Amino acid sequence: MQAWQVHENGEPGEVMRLVDVEPPTPADGQVLLRVRAANINFPDALLCRGQYQVRPPLPFTPGVEICGETEDGRRVLANPVLPHGGFAEYALADARALLPAPDSLDDAEAAALHIGYQTGWFGLHRRARLEAGETLLVHAAAGGVGSAAVQLGKAAGATVIGVVGGADKAAVARGVGCDVVVDRRAEDVVAAVKEATGGRGADVIYDPVGGAAYTQSAKLAAFEGRIVVVGFASGTIPSPALNHALVKNYAILGLHWGLYNTKNPELVRRCHEELTELAARGAIKPLVSERVPLTEAAHAVQRVADGVTTGRVAVVLEKGAAA
Repeated sequence: MQAWQVHENGEPGEVMRLVDVEPPTPADGQVLLRVRAANINFPDALLCRGQYQVRPPLPFTPGVEICGETEDGRRVLANPVLPHGGFAEYALADARALLPAPDSLDDAEAAALHIGYQTGWFGLHRRARLEAGETLLVHAAAGGVGSAAVQLGKAAGATVIGVVGGADKAAVARGVGCDVVVDRRAEDVVAAVKEATGGRGADVIYDPVGGAAYTQSAKLAAFEGRIVVVGFASGTIPSPALNHALVKNYAILGLHWGLYNTKNPELVRRCHEELTELAARGAIKPLVSERVPLTEAAHAVQRVADGVTTGRVAVVLEKGAAA
């Protein structure tokens, strides 16, 4: 089979190599899946750089989120077991963690429903307890993680403000449902959000960016606001001023979605059922901006790493791919 492998750490476009290898052999409790589509996530770039919290042995195949097919023909969602990731014709997965792919979504959309939307659901509902009528601020609202949070916020009855970088991304953010869009390249984010909220700020702030975005979040948290720390796509991990959180009476909530797979897997399944229902009635729909063949995966991962994409980029494999 064909698979992308990383033999040394570095930028994805430089260290990912397409090679011919034997399909991996499942261990006890694992299944071999034919990859139908693999969604590209920012952690894939971090894996290539050796900067992710999980560091698989070299060489490894990145790709942490797929829509795959079982031997009996079922479409499923899975997080492949590294080092046998999803940017390949076949991948390994934990048999107990497979989730049924929603019938309302195609392979690329289904692959994109998993990590980003689960993270959004857990962040907004489990951690921040977002309520209808509240104001939600989403950083990087045109990206894969951000656009999922925007849609989930709207589905929950919130007013959603999206922060983006550039006019093209502003148009995407409006398209996925933002009530207000702030272009950080052309506007003062703090001033614009305060104007939009009558000076009150946001009840819930969803931050996958870190760095300067977190500094803005702290200034924009409303009374009893909740800042959900999802990631650090900016590359800068902020150091919160806890005295500021005390004085303004807001909460800082960390979210590592992957922990729920071991700490509370039943909640992951319940979340998936709710996401499937929301997708079936059209309340959410993953924004897949690009579909690329397996041969273009390295270039696509690099583009995601560089922050020049919107929504999700999916690697889509032909059905005839063989071992």
